[in-house]
Amino acid sequence: MIQVKEFVDSDNSYAENKANQFLAGLKEEQVITIRYGSVIKSSVTKTERQRSTILIVYKTLE
Repeated sequence: MIQVKEFVDSDNSYAENKANQFLAGLKEEQVITIRYGSVIKSSVTKTERQRSTILIVYKTLE
């Protein structure tokens, strides 16, 4: 079965660490693709926040 795991956070290193921990538990042939995205949002107070997302598409072992 194909599954999707998403890691979203405003702290890029947190999402990266969590994704790496998850990947460490998979075999290389299970990983289909990894996607990364980042956006910066401005608030009404003119402060900016970065939101990072890492998406891992993988196969489960059945």
